[in-house]
Amino acid sequence: MTSFRLRFFPFLLALLLACSLAPPPAWSQPVDDAATADQRLDGLRKQITGIQKALDGEVELDDATLSQMRADALAASAEADKVADALAPTLSSVQARLAELGKPAAGTKDAPDVAAQRSQLDRTSSALDAQVKLARLLAVEATQASEQVSTVRRAQLQARLGERTASILAGSFWKQLHAELPQNLQRLRALELELANAASATPWSAWGGLLAAIVAVIGASVWISRYLLVVTSTRVPHGRLRRSLHALAVLVLALATPGLVAELLAMGLRWEGGLSEKTSTFLSSLIGIICFAGFTAGLGHALLSPRRVSWRLLPLPDALAHRMRNFPSMFSFIVVLVWATERVTIVINAGLSTAVAVNCIVALVMSTTIAYGLMRAERCWRQLREADPATLVTPLWLRCVTVLLWLALASSVISLLVGYVAFGSFVAKQIAWVIVVVCSTYLLTVLVDDICMLLASTPPPPDAAHPVLATPKARDQAAVLLSGIGRAIVVLLALMLLLAPFGEGPGELFQRVGKLQDGLAIGEVAIRPAAMIQALLVLVVGFIALGLFKRWLQNSYLPTTNLDTGMQVSFITLFGYIGGVLAVALALSAAGIGLERIAWVASALSVGIGFGLQAVVQNFVSGLILLAERPVKVGDWVSLGGVEGDIRRINVRATEIQLGDRSTVIVPNSEFITKTVRNVTLANPLGLVQVKLPLPLGTDAQVARALILSVFVDNPDVLDTPAPNVQLDGIDNGLLLFNATGFASSPRLTSGIRSALLFELLKRLDEAHIAIAKPSTMVLSTVPAQPEAPAMSAVAPAPAPVPPLTS
Repeated sequence: MTSFRLRFFPFLLALLLACSLAPPPAWSQPVDDAATADQRLDGLRKQITGIQKALDGEVELDDATLSQMRADALAASAEADKVADALAPTLSSVQARLAELGKPAAGTKDAPDVAAQRSQLDRTSSALDAQVKLARLLAVEATQASEQVSTVRRAQLQARLGERTASILAGSFWKQLHAELPQNLQRLRALELELANAASATPWSAWGGLLAAIVAVIGASVWISRYLLVVTSTRVPHGRLRRSLHALAVLVLALATPGLVAELLAMGLRWEGGLSEKTSTFLSSLIGIICFAGFTAGLGHALLSPRRVSWRLLPLPDALAHRMRNFPSMFSFIVVLVWATERVTIVINAGLSTAVAVNCIVALVMSTTIAYGLMRAERCWRQLREADPATLVTPLWLRCVTVLLWLALASSVISLLVGYVAFGSFVAKQIAWVIVVVCSTYLLTVLVDDICMLLASTPPPPDAAHPVLATPKARDQAAVLLSGIGRAIVVLLALMLLLAPFGEGPGELFQRVGKLQDGLAIGEVAIRPAAMIQALLVLVVGFIALGLFKRWLQNSYLPTTNLDTGMQVSFITLFGYIGGVLAVALALSAAGIGLERIAWVASALSVGIGFGLQAVVQNFVSGLILLAERPVKVGDWVSLGGVEGDIRRINVRATEIQLGDRSTVIVPNSEFITKTVRNVTLANPLGLVQVKLPLPLGTDAQVARALILSVFVDNPDVLDTPAPNVQLDGIDNGLLLFNATGFASSPRLTSGIRSALLFELLKRLDEAHIAIAKPSTMVLSTVPAQPEAPAMSAVAPAPAPVPPLTS
C-alpha cells in the first residue's frame, strides 16, 4: 500500500486520464458464442473458488496479497456481469423467436422443419438461460468474496496495530537485536555485493553515457527553473493564474528531476540484467520513493516561495516563510531515509527484532522531524504576534489543528516507546501522509479556481459573431460553477487517498466505480453513467443550438420579414418554448427514458394541478394563447384594471408592464384572457392630441380658429396626415367651446405634445389679447381668489373680469 501511494499520488491526474482512455483488458472481450461464454465462466469460477479457498486456509496472507485478491474479485464480478449482459440480448431474441412460432395446436403436428427449428431454439434458450443465471451467480459470489477480503484486511490491520513488542527502552530488546546483527549484516553485504557486481558488469561507456545524461537532466532542470519565471510572467495573463501555474511547474520539475536521475542510475545497474527479481523490485520502489520525496520538496517550495513574495500561494508572513524554507528539503530527505530503510529490511529478509527496531527508529525520526518543524513555525508565529498583536490573530481552526497534531505526535512517540511499534509507526506515517495530501489538495484547488476564474475575466473576442457566454454575468456564473465542480472532485480524491489505509484503496475504488457503467436499475429504468453523460451533452448542445438559432432569427432573418417588432418577439419566445421542450425530450431519450415511461409523472402532475397548480397552469396556457392570438404583444400600450403602461415582456406565467414612472408591474397572463383589456396601439399606432378651449362669446371665431390651428400646424410633433382640425362644438352659457385635435406618431407622445401646445396657445392668445373664459360649471370657493396658473387640462379657467375683445 505504501509503495502504491508513493507512485500513485504524484501521477494522480495522469492515471485518471489513462483509466478513462485505456483500452479494455484482454479478458474483457465480447462474447461471440456459447462456447466462449462457457470458457470465460469456467475461468471465473476457478478464480473465485481459488480466492475463497485462500481466505479459508490457515496461512495468514499479507496485506499486498489481500489487496490483489480483492482487486481480482472485483474484476471477476465485473466480468461476470459483462458476460450476462452480453448474453441477455441473444436470449431475448431466441425467446422472441419461440413466441413467434407459438405452440402447436392440440392434436396437430408441426412440419418437420418447424419442429426441428422449435427444438433447436428450445435447446439454445435453455443453454443461454443457464449461462446468464450462472454469470449472475458468479457476480454475486465474487462480490461476496471481495467483501470477505475487506473484512480480513480490516481485522489484520486492527490486530497489527494492537500488537505489542518489547519496548525499545528495555535491555532485552537490544540483546535480541544484537543477536540478529551478524546475520543481518551478512545479508546486507550480499545485497551490496549484488549491486556492486551489477554496476561493474555495466560497460564504462554505458556509465559514461548515463553520467552525461544525468548531467544533461540536471542542467536542463536548472535552465527550465529559470525559464519558468519568464514564461509565466510574459505568456500567462495577469492574475492569480500566474502564481498557481508557476507553483505547479515547480512541483512537476522537482518531481521529474530526481526521478529521472534515479531511473538512469537504476538503468545502469540493470544494464546486463544480472539483478534478481527481489533486488529489481527494490530498485523500482526506491525510484518511487525518490519521486515522492522530490514531489514533497517541490510542493513545500512551491507553497512557501520564500524568495518571491508576490508569487506565494499561502497567506503566510515573509518571516515565517523564510524561517521554514529548509523544512521541505529536510522532510523529503527523511521520507527517503524512512521508506528506503524499511524496504532494505524487507529485501534482506531481516529478523523480527531488526524489523521492529527499524520501524521504531524511523518512526521516531519522522515524528521528531515533524515536531521540529511545528515548533519552529510556532516560535516564529509567536514572535510575529508579539511584534504586531493587532494584525496577526491566530484563527480558531488553526489552534485546533495544532493541538490535534501535537496529540497525534505525542501518541505516536509514547506508543513507540512502550512497545506498540506498529501503531506508533502507523500514526507517524499517517501524519506525514495527511500533510502531503492536504498541501497538494490546496495547490490543486487553487489552480482549478484560478483557471476557472480566468474564464470570467476574459471577454469574448471582438470578432465573435454570436458568443455563447457574451455577458459578463453568464461568464461569471459558468466560472463559479466549473470552479465548484473541479474543487469538489479534487477534495473527493483527497478524501479517497486519506481513507485508503482504513478501507478500500484508490485502485479498488476505481474498479468499483467502473462497475457503475453497467447502470443502476430504478424500476424499469436503467440509469447508466454513459447514458447520463450523453443525455447531458444532448441537453447542453440542444440549448446552445437553440440559443444560436434564436439569435439568428432575431438578428438576421426576422428583420427581413414584414413582421413588426412585437410579433417578432412573440415568435421567438414561442419558438424558445417549443425548442426547450424538444431538447428536454431528446435528452430523456438519450438517457434511455422514453416519453411513454413518464406517464406516472403526468399523473402525479395532474394530481398536483388539481390541488394547487391550477393558477400556474392557467397562466401558462394563457401565456401561450397570448403568444398565438396576439391580442396584446410586446410594445403595446395597454390599460388593465387601473394599470396602464407598455408591455415589455410576455413570460411563461406573467407579463411585465412598464408604467410611466419607469416602474414595472407583473400581471398574471390569465388577467389578459379573463378581463377587459384596453389596447391603445392594437389597431392604430397613432395617438390623438385633443385640446378644448372655452372662449368668450364676443371672440371672433374665425380668428380664434386660425390661431389655434396655426399652433397645431407649427408643432413638429403633430402629424400633417391626418391633418389637425379645429371645430366649434357649441355655445354654452355664453361661451364658445372650441375642440382642437391632432395626431402624433405614438400615443406615448400625446401628453408631452399636448403640454407644449397648451403653452404655445396661452402665449399666442395673450399676444392676440384673447382671454380664455372661465367655465360656468366651476365651483368658486369662499376663500380669497388667488391668481391661477393655466391648467394642463383640456379646459382652462380664465381670469375675471373678461377684457373687451380686440381684433
